[in-house]
Amino acid sequence: MTLLNTKTQSFEFTEPLSLSSGKSLSHYQLLVETYGELNASKSNAILICHALNASHHVAGVSPDSEDIGWWDNMVGPGKPVDTNQFFVIGINNLGSCFGSTGPMSINPETNKPYGSTFPVVTVEDWVRTQARVADRFGINAFAAVMGGSLGGMQSIAWGLLFPERVLNCIVIASSANLSAQNIAFNEVARNAIMSDPDFHKGDFYEFNVIPRRGLRVARMVGHITYLSDDDMAEKFGRELRRATGLSKDYLYSFETEFEVESYLRYQGDKFADYFDANTYLLITRALDYFDPAKSCGGDLSKAFEKILAKFLVVSFSTDWRFAPERSREIVKALLDNKHPVSYAEIDAPHGHDAFLLDDMRYHGVVRSYMDGILRDIERI
Repeated sequence: MTLLNTKTQSFEFTEPLSLSSGKSLSHYQLLVETYGELNASKSNAILICHALNASHHVAGVSPDSEDIGWWDNMVGPGKPVDTNQFFVIGINNLGSCFGSTGPMSINPETNKPYGSTFPVVTVEDWVRTQARVADRFGINAFAAVMGGSLGGMQSIAWGLLFPERVLNCIVIASSANLSAQNIAFNEVARNAIMSDPDFHKGDFYEFNVIPRRGLRVARMVGHITYLSDDDMAEKFGRELRRATGLSKDYLYSFETEFEVESYLRYQGDKFADYFDANTYLLITRALDYFDPAKSCGGDLSKAFEKILAKFLVVSFSTDWRFAPERSREIVKALLDNKHPVSYAEIDAPHGHDAFLLDDMRYHGVVRSYMDGILRDIERI
């Protein structure tokens, strides 16, 4: 069902953007999708930050295609983030491949795609561009900034970089930095892409090819980490795909034998058809670099001293990529500073992907918290 009051627009920015890397972009564009209506006081705006392979298209049917938004079960009329009450903004991050300026975009200085020359971006860079989008709407402060996984990191960064411009930070299935194991998974995925002969050091556009094999492996590696062992066992077990009448030569081979293999290959093929290899490198590196405690000697409590926002932190029991203990580190750092925080640990079997799924308890927590935000807005 198409959402009411949905609008997609592209914002051009000509003010140079200084990046964390020391490089800059002289101008860029960001693709934005909005849902609902901004109230007269501009106090009901919710920013939804996307994770690795998502985009500005958060909910409903896209105006440009039949695709359903990646968080459609969370955002919409009567849903936990109710677009009858809130003005929701989704922004395609800088460096992505879904309409905002990124490696696939034409560099005006060369009239060729940026490719390998597109600068490395960080979570903090994204948040600064999101603040510029808020300025375009005349939004002085978001009622909430919300996201899962990498989106949750952006929510944390909002509380740190713009403490006066966000009233609530909603951090779901996330952490204040990646573990060494997570960085290792990202490196394996990047290496699969960069070692693909069709990668051409990031300038594959000029050769009219796609490093499809590398993208497939990268997605397969990533997808394994998004699911729990129990979830994979329930979905696939050790089921074979063998058909009757096949010869032994086929059965005992390296063809796709198990259902889980078929699933991973399908996910890999699908991903390679729509995602950009350079964008994958950029976004996974942004994940790696995020570490707000680094400038405070690793002391997250000290890093959180200037936060003013209230927090909702949600984790999932079987999420081993962003485990509950990593969420509890965030909660502890907030409590050390006597910041208001609500925490929910949901017992769900779906691993990291649980934050995208329709779980009654999880959605109930978010709905209740959003109701509280709405009451605060009404008191303004």
